Amino acid sequence: MKRILTGIFILGLSLAAARAQDEATQEQINKLKGSIQDLIEMQRSQAKRLDALEKEIDELRDKSSGGAGANQEDLQKLADQVQEIEKKRQADKELILKEIEKLGKAGSSGSGRKSTPIVSTNPPAGGAGPGGKQSGYEYSVQRNDTLSIIAKAYRDQGIKVTADQILKANPGLNPNNLKVGQKIFVPAPAQ
Repeated sequence: MKRILTGIFILGLSLAAARAQDEATQEQINKLKGSIQDLIEMQRSQAKRLDALEKEIDELRDKSSGGAGANQEDLQKLADQVQEIEKKRQADKELILKEIEKLGKAGSSGSGRKSTPIVSTNPPAGGAGPGGKQSGYEYSVQRNDTLSIIAKAYRDQGIKVTADQILKANPGLNPNNLKVGQKIFVPAPAQ
């Protein structure tokens, strides 16, 4: 009988141990199921993100390879920006010319010479320019003269001429190396 009781006791202990082991196993299985569900959900989320990225890439490809690549609105914005830059460039150019003129006046006033050169405004001589095709004035370079100063002196006398026009009318003239007494041709404005 002792043997039977001992057998039953051992059998009971074995069953209890088996049940505890089954519960632990079941708990581990449930944890694994939860982790698998989380992984599946993350995989679905990544698949959605990949689909969205593929769609965006396809749209960018279509936009860059299809047709003109830029619509009318984009081109208009670009044209407006270019015009704005051109306006700023012109304003800067005018400011630079004014500053150069101020520097020319400041440089010439300290030298003891008159602020404006003496210009001859007799009626323009026909054929006085290079090749004899243009009318204008002959000017004798004075101390501290620059083409800008000469052009301004003529403008002050009512003759609309620029330093660039004087330079173009005198091929080979080096505006940085004007010599006192040098004769240059100042073109008359077109009538």
